[in-house]
Amino acid sequence: MRNIWTVAKREYDNYFNSPLAYVVAFAILLPIGIYFSLIMFISSQQAMMGGPAPESTPMNWLFVFLMIFLSPALTMRLLSDEARMGTLELLLTAPIRDFELVAGKWLGSFLFVLSIASFTLVFPIAIDNFVTPGIDWKMTLSSYLGLILVCSSLLALGTGISAIFTNQFAAFFTTLGLFFFLWFMIALPAGYLPEGGDVLNYLSLSDHFSNSMNRGTINLGDIVYYISLTALGLFAGTTAVEIRRWR
Repeated sequence: MRNIWTVAKREYDNYFNSPLAYVVAFAILLPIGIYFSLIMFISSQQAMMGGPAPESTPMNWLFVFLMIFLSPALTMRLLSDEARMGTLELLLTAPIRDFELVAGKWLGSFLFVLSIASFTLVFPIAIDNFVTPGIDWKMTLSSYLGLILVCSSLLALGTGISAIFTNQFAAFFTTLGLFFFLWFMIALPAGYLPEGGDVLNYLSLSDHFSNSMNRGTINLGDIVYYISLTALGLFAGTTAVEIRRWR
């Protein structure tokens, strides 16, 4: 665990030593801030006619949606760049296990995303102060749990793909293609199939979040799904690093 934390801290610090961290943070927080302003403006107009109170869950949905496109940029260089520059071989000679290296890389990116997500807590707090008797905190916490689990699985899969390639752009487009397929495409045939549609819906990244956790429902199946994807990504990354070690 100590080695994992050492690698994670190094990666976390490296994000802030490059423009990438600030570009990603800006690309997430600016659209969410604009979306929040629009929601508050529209809700204030509807309140005069007895409209529904605003919720913070749409901002979390937008956060997750943006991560589909931005998380490949956060993970593409984690291990592929190390392999390209030859520093991965040096890391493999250090007293660190392959899993600890991959898990540390993933944890560093995960902590960075959590740092960005922490800034969005201002939105439910602000809405709670404007709404009487307050927002549904159970739904809000369920939504944030879903956000954390989705980001965890996205970053783990991206880390695993980064370990396979030596070119960070190849890792980026492969990761983006996988996320696009899991979020948009995999559940499309479900409505046209007489059987097996439930399986496709279960494999969809968006279904577990948009139709369940972001609506205040926490099911064991949703949690298991995202934890399984996280484990799959870390396993794939560890296997790829082990193959490099024995070449």
